[in-house]
Amino acid sequence: MTAPTPVPRRYAVIGTGHRSEMYLRALADSHAEHAVPVAFVDPNPVRMQYYVDLVASLHPELAPPSRWAPEEFEQMVAAVRPDAVVVTTPDALHSEYIVAALTHDLDVVVEKPITTTAAKARAIAEAAQRSAGSITMTFNYRYSPRNSLVRRLVADGEIGTVTSVHFEWLLDTGHGADYFRRWHREKEMSGGLQIHKASHHFDLVNWWLSDAPTTVTALGARRFYGAEHASEHGVDPAARTSRQLAAEDPFRIDLAADERMRRLNLEAESADGYARDQNVFGEGVSIEDTLSMLVGYREGAALTYSLHAYAPWEGYRVALNGTRGRIELDVVEKPHRAPEETEIDPSARAEDGAADGAEATVEVRPRRSVLRLQRQWERAVEVPIPEGRGGHGGGDAMLLDDVFGVPAEDPLGRRASWRDGLRSAAIGIAAEESMRTGSTVDVAALGIEL
Repeated sequence: MTAPTPVPRRYAVIGTGHRSEMYLRALADSHAEHAVPVAFVDPNPVRMQYYVDLVASLHPELAPPSRWAPEEFEQMVAAVRPDAVVVTTPDALHSEYIVAALTHDLDVVVEKPITTTAAKARAIAEAAQRSAGSITMTFNYRYSPRNSLVRRLVADGEIGTVTSVHFEWLLDTGHGADYFRRWHREKEMSGGLQIHKASHHFDLVNWWLSDAPTTVTALGARRFYGAEHASEHGVDPAARTSRQLAAEDPFRIDLAADERMRRLNLEAESADGYARDQNVFGEGVSIEDTLSMLVGYREGAALTYSLHAYAPWEGYRVALNGTRGRIELDVVEKPHRAPEETEIDPSARAEDGAADGAEATVEVRPRRSVLRLQRQWERAVEVPIPEGRGGHGGGDAMLLDDVFGVPAEDPLGRRASWRDGLRSAAIGIAAEESMRTGSTVDVAALGIEL
C-alpha cells in the first residue's frame, strides 16, 4: 500500500523585508514538500510583490500568496487559515504578531530577537503558556558547526565546570555601518545592538552553559557613527541618505546598482517613505556602536562581552575557562574591508574557507575558524571543525532543515524555544536599563519568565 503524500504545512509570512527571503526560498523551493507560503502581511505592497514574483519563479505551480495589510491580520487568519506564521518584521513588532498568532493557537517561527522590552517579553510568556501553539526561535548560530562543537566540548566536561566566558564581537565598517543605515538605527525599533545583534551571542553563551542570566552591568556609547561624529568624517549631518554623499565616500551605497536592493528597497520607498540607505552620520541615530557588559549566571559563571561596530576586520573571539581547562574559538569572517567596497548585503558573504584563492593564502588574517582545546597539564590541540556551507557558517541551511523539514535527532538541544528567546533578550533589555541608570540590574526584577 502506497503511503499518502504528506500535505505541506501552510505558512503566513509576516514582514517581507530583507530577512524574509531566506525563509521564503525554503518554503517555495528547498522545503516545499513539507511547507509552503500562503500569505504575506506587510504595509508595503511593492515589497510584497517582489516576493510574489520570487515565489512564482521558484515554484510556478504554487498559488500566489495572498497579500494583506498589517491591520488585516485577523481577516487573513480567518480567510487563509494558516497552520503557522513566520515573523520577520522589525524587532519592536515581533511581540504583537507572536501574541496574536498564539491567541489563534498557531505555531510561530520568529527571527531574533524575540522582542525588545520587558513588558513585551512578559506578554509573550503569558501568551505562550496559554496557547496550544508553539514558538520556534531561529537562532541559526547554534547550528553552525564551530559553535555546535563548543557546545559538545562543554557538555562532555572537557574543561570541567565553566567559570568564565570572554566574548568579543567585531563588526567591520561594511556590516557594522549597515545597522546605522536601516531602521535598526532607532532604538525604539530595534532595542539597540545589545538586543538586535547581541541576542545571537547571548543565546550562544546561555546554550553553551545551559544556564540563565541573573545580573547585568553594561556600558555603551556612540563613538563612531551618528551626527555628532559627522565632522570627523567630512560628512554633512543634514544629508538624509547616502545618495547625497560624495561618490567616493566609503559609507555611500548605491541601491540602484543591485537588482534585489533596487526592487526590494529603492522602488518600495515611494510606498512608505522608508529609506534603506540613510546617512550613518546623519540625525536620528539613537543606538550605541560600542558596548561592554558583565553578566552573572545562576550557576556562578560570568560573561564579559564587547561589541564594536566599526572594526577593520569582522569576526569574533571566544574563550571559555573551566576548572579543568580552556576552549578558544577564533573566527575571521572578513579579514579587511577596502574603502572602495560598497557592501550592501553582508549576509551574502562567502563563508569560512571560501575566500578567493589568492586572498586566502596571503592574508595575515586569513578567513577561517580555529577551535583550540587545552586541558590542565596538557598542550593545546586544534579541534577540526566540519566545513559549513551557506549563511552564518552553515547554520542557516541546518536551521531551515530543522524548522521546515523532517526534524532530526537533536542531542545538542539546538532547537530554541520562547524561553530561550526571552533568556537572550533579557540580557540586552537589562543592559539597556544598566546603561540608563549606571547600575547593575537584577534580571529577575524585569519580571521576565526565564
